[in-house]
Amino acid sequence: MILCGGMGTRLREQTELRPKPMVEIGGVPILVHIMQHYSFHGIDEFVLCLGYKGNVIKEYFLNYEAMRSDFTVELGKRGAVRFHDKADSAPSWTVTLAETGEMTMTGGRIHRAARYLDGETFAVTYGDGVSDVDLKQVLAHHRAHGKLATMTGVRPPSRFGEIEHDRGAVVSFNEKPQVDQGLINGGFFFFEPAFLKYLNDDPAIALEREPLERCVAEKQLQVYEHTGFWQCMDTHRDWEHLEQFWHSGKAPWQVSR
Repeated sequence: MILCGGMGTRLREQTELRPKPMVEIGGVPILVHIMQHYSFHGIDEFVLCLGYKGNVIKEYFLNYEAMRSDFTVELGKRGAVRFHDKADSAPSWTVTLAETGEMTMTGGRIHRAARYLDGETFAVTYGDGVSDVDLKQVLAHHRAHGKLATMTGVRPPSRFGEIEHDRGAVVSFNEKPQVDQGLINGGFFFFEPAFLKYLNDDPAIALEREPLERCVAEKQLQVYEHTGFWQCMDTHRDWEHLEQFWHSGKAPWQVSR
């Protein structure tokens, strides 16, 4: 599940006409970079939680194959389109696009799209951050500790949620602290279906507030510490930084090119 509904107000140069997940790095939406990362680690079924300008994401995936191949259209016959051989074949992904409300917060988005989950362990991430985190290892860690939730912790600047933990067990979670210290929320989560009990249809529920705080109180949240590359795309400067990585040919998050 990828949270794609934010307005990207601090990246307004790029998001006036499109949602932040569709801002391109190396000519490819950052959303697709994220999906490629999950696919590399064996996760090919996606639920995209749409909000601000979600129609742009819908149009992208509806036209994904047509924009990358020759095709023949038989006019007057509904659905009569034949795609021809192409070098850039489409990935074997299942992508569900779920409208979750333009102003809905992250917890509300997950709740509203939960009907598309299959009742098993599920992953959640944001649509604006890339990393070289080994998702297979994160999932193995999640399954080993047996709790409802696993959060990936990283160590970049502290304007994000800070995590304190004791041998992996989260003891406090403070979203957007004022000081630069400790682990922060890296945004790559794994959850058990029972985690959904912490959510409801209130559009003001943020995943990072009451749901995760209740997990901490009930000792159901563990952290996986990632010491490698992680970068969100929160500002224009962040976007420039990721572009530079890409054009250097050494983008740490890139699994195939």
